[in-house]
Amino acid sequence: LPRPPMKKSAVPDLSRRHFIGSSCCAAVGMTGLLSSLSSLRLIGAAAPASDYKALVCLFLQGGNDANNLIIPTGADYAAYATARSNLAVPQTGLLPLSPKTSDGRSFALHAAVPELQSLFSSGKAALLANVGTLVYPTTKAQYTSSSVPLPPQLFSHNDQQVQWQSSVPDKALGTGWGGRLADLVNAFNTNNQISMSISLAGTNFFQVGTSVSQYAVTTNGAVTFTGSTSGATSLNGVRYAAQKDIFSQAQPGLFDTAFAGISGGAITHGEFLNTVLAGAPTLATTFPATGAGNQLKIVARLISTAASLGLKRQIFFVQLGGWDTHAAQLDSTNPTAGTHAGLLSQISVAMNAFYNATLELGLANNVTAFTASDFGRTYRSNGDGSDHGWGNHQIVVGGAVNGGDIYGKMPTLTINGPDDTAQGRWIPTTSVDEYAATLATWFGVSSTDLPTVLPNIGRFAKPNLGFLA
Repeated sequence: LPRPPMKKSAVPDLSRRHFIGSSCCAAVGMTGLLSSLSSLRLIGAAAPASDYKALVCLFLQGGNDANNLIIPTGADYAAYATARSNLAVPQTGLLPLSPKTSDGRSFALHAAVPELQSLFSSGKAALLANVGTLVYPTTKAQYTSSSVPLPPQLFSHNDQQVQWQSSVPDKALGTGWGGRLADLVNAFNTNNQISMSISLAGTNFFQVGTSVSQYAVTTNGAVTFTGSTSGATSLNGVRYAAQKDIFSQAQPGLFDTAFAGISGGAITHGEFLNTVLAGAPTLATTFPATGAGNQLKIVARLISTAASLGLKRQIFFVQLGGWDTHAAQLDSTNPTAGTHAGLLSQISVAMNAFYNATLELGLANNVTAFTASDFGRTYRSNGDGSDHGWGNHQIVVGGAVNGGDIYGKMPTLTINGPDDTAQGRWIPTTSVDEYAATLATWFGVSSTDLPTVLPNIGRFAKPNLGFLA
């Protein structure tokens, strides 16, 4: 399986060689046509879409330590502080949660995410407890006795990223669940000049499909040739025009024809997208000038152009790195600060700005943003940070979210307890399949067609967790 990409900085102009190489893959999806079989499957599977919907995956690359995102308070805080030792966040300043349902324990959010607390309190954000890759539902006894298959290469970054993004840990599957979702619903779209699957983080496994390919853009728009924005009479402008002319000419061989067609199409579609973006409304919402903020800002701009692009369904992939906090997770002199607190603050501010932008566009109920990550991290400190874990907590934000609640089951936060494999690596109580199925159902996939998107969903009890209206 291809390795998931490392986070790349957004660069508006690339070399000709890099552009052509990446465009050959990306441009294939710009035809965006489903096969006749897929189109026929969609008839009756979901009602024809008269509305617009977008899913935005925010992948926290490296493994977010959500044990310090949702923190036990009250009588349970002392046990948390003892178990986490130097990783424990002080109770003073924590942001209290009042979920609609309760398991009898009280929880709060990290002090760095006041925007997320506000979204949660207003019912526009939900928290998903202890989600992770599973082949089958797994108990501590089954894990210990190896009586059920387990995801291969647990606690490995590359493997768990692919398994999270494919939702199928027990076989080598060449597509991601976002890609399979796009294949199924692409018939809703009336114009296929630009793929419905757009990535702000280069190529990724989540959006790999059979009929629809991901289209990688930067925070400034479509990828362009170096010098392509120069004036027509400039040297670079003349070279650019000549390059387009070469691609438009009849070619002597099959390979040459295919290469010229794909490359020329990529240029045409890139110019088209950038022209559409240039005419997009200027958003009044202020986005933070951060990695997450810049990516979500261009996603909001792309959403604002969906009607011009003829798209009723879009899937976006955004990625933020830096979550592999083996060291320096907290500031030794200020436990409320440090690497992890900074990252939490970044996603809280950026997701809040993004939600406000969807409100501004009148599309808050039509756009759902959700987080995913390699895995959780150990409850027990390694001395300076945390190590690779398993089950993890996730965030869902949007106007259609049944927010203000924690969905799923919070683990028993006890080292070597009933939910722990060792070191505080929680056995997931909600599968990636169930998480993804809930999102796919909201997106327009019927229960009949869920196994097309999520082949293992029949193994799990809750194909709809209820966090979306």
